[in-house]
Amino acid sequence: MDIFIQQLINGITLGAVYAVVALGYTMVYGIIQLINFAHGELVMIGAMVAFTLIGVLTPLGVPALPALLLATLCAMSVCALLGFAMEYLAYRPLRRAPRLAPLISAIGVSIILQHLALLIWSRNPLAFPQIVKSESFALGGATITNIQISILAISVAMMAGLAWLVYRTRLGVAMRATSQNPQMAALLGVDANQVIAFTFLIGAALAAVAGVMVGSYYGIAHYTMGSALGLKAFCAAVLGGIGNIPGAMLGGVLLGLVESLGAGYIGDFTGNVFGSNYQDVFAFMVLILVLVLRPSGLLGERVGDRA
Repeated sequence: MDIFIQQLINGITLGAVYAVVALGYTMVYGIIQLINFAHGELVMIGAMVAFTLIGVLTPLGVPALPALLLATLCAMSVCALLGFAMEYLAYRPLRRAPRLAPLISAIGVSIILQHLALLIWSRNPLAFPQIVKSESFALGGATITNIQISILAISVAMMAGLAWLVYRTRLGVAMRATSQNPQMAALLGVDANQVIAFTFLIGAALAAVAGVMVGSYYGIAHYTMGSALGLKAFCAAVLGGIGNIPGAMLGGVLLGLVESLGAGYIGDFTGNVFGSNYQDVFAFMVLILVLVLRPSGLLGERVGDRA
């Protein structure tokens, strides 16, 4: 039971990060039917920018928590600007093109961002500054750290804030209207370009926070860290129902639990042959099963293609 509780804690923590990243995928897809494969690189850029700023602020005598907060805010700003630039330069000109064109453009943007990070921060893994001392607390025979508690609290707060924004504000109404019928929304006075730009800004800012959380949790940052994380978050979005915000949250948590429990229990059963070294396999196994059994996802609806 102690092992189960520990894996449950680890899985929920990991799933919360997946959920935050998956929200970026599902928001963009819900608005313009685009799978933004460059979203994972925004997570990486957020972690790298925070890494640099913490390294600058800490020697200046800035206390740990204010330094981390300032670095996170700057990372959110940088990623939000990058998200806006991606939409304006790479996706907006291809909005009326065949669906394959913006998808290829997204892959190209992902490669560009990855290699820009390689040029700026080098190819070597970087030790993310652990400026907040990790403390462990007993919980039902297992342990949970203050960093895990912080990740869970921040993730829940961001998901709740996003849900409030989408379902309780004028911008959220405009986003949902644009998602359902862009032409009709435009006739009613909604500026579709502005709504789509705001969607990219919000998703990119969430990705930056996720990058800081991943760097703080694992203590490492690398220019390729966004690729696998982005693919897993995409799996989470598909699992919950791509384009469905509650589905992205549910899919992220479930995927984290599947990975954690699979790596823990199957690893123990097989002598770790299929354990933590192969935990990435579980995410893509789930993706294949969902696509075969329920392509619309757990909370997704079966809808026809738009005219």
